[in-house]
Amino acid sequence: MTDTDLFLPGTTAVRRDVHAGRVWTAMPQRVVADTGHVLTLAYWPGIESLAPTTWITSTRTGDQAQRERMLADLAAGTWALDRYRWTGTTLLSHFLNGEWFSVHCFQDASGEPLRWYVNFEKPYLRRPGVGIDTMDLCLDLVVTPDLSGHHWKDRAEYAQLRRLGVIDDYLHRQVEQAQGRAITMLDNRTGPFAGGWPTWTPHPAWPLPELPADAEHVPAEALR
Repeated sequence: MTDTDLFLPGTTAVRRDVHAGRVWTAMPQRVVADTGHVLTLAYWPGIESLAPTTWITSTRTGDQAQRERMLADLAAGTWALDRYRWTGTTLLSHFLNGEWFSVHCFQDASGEPLRWYVNFEKPYLRRPGVGIDTMDLCLDLVVTPDLSGHHWKDRAEYAQLRRLGVIDDYLHRQVEQAQGRAITMLDNRTGPFAGGWPTWTPHPAWPLPELPADAEHVPAEALR
């Protein structure tokens, strides 16, 4: 990796989930730092993203049937996307180069810490000057702000994706191994956990990151 591959602080990087050659989500975020090993992005209320319509409906209504349909649509390749404006929480996200999980710090609008969130996903692919592509694998680890406790989340959804064939045996082995690495990182207070909870809030002068016009375009090299 060269310096020209790094994202400059203050620029926009779009974090996308891509499955079967199609965009599943697209979230424009502000680059906070990029060392080449760890990419740190910020996301806060008001930012407009792309998300599956079933996820948007389930989030707004709490309809579990829509959430289950969302995963069925993912497996079948029949999802539709719509715009969704983020509300409520801000988050600082750490994407680790080559790793099968990312680490996020959620806090409320006043800056009060809410939770650490370890999201298991495919290692990201850089798109220089644009953003990163990955794919959420549903399983999550939720950690208290002081790192004293944790619990697993969305195991039922992960199991559903296993049954539907979205997560095959290879992906399952990668997630199992990544779970061990994430717990070790948490127990040893290394990686993003090393400094404890980060003190930060989005600066009021920061402009909202915006989706590019071609946010749904997946380049041919990403399909190989």
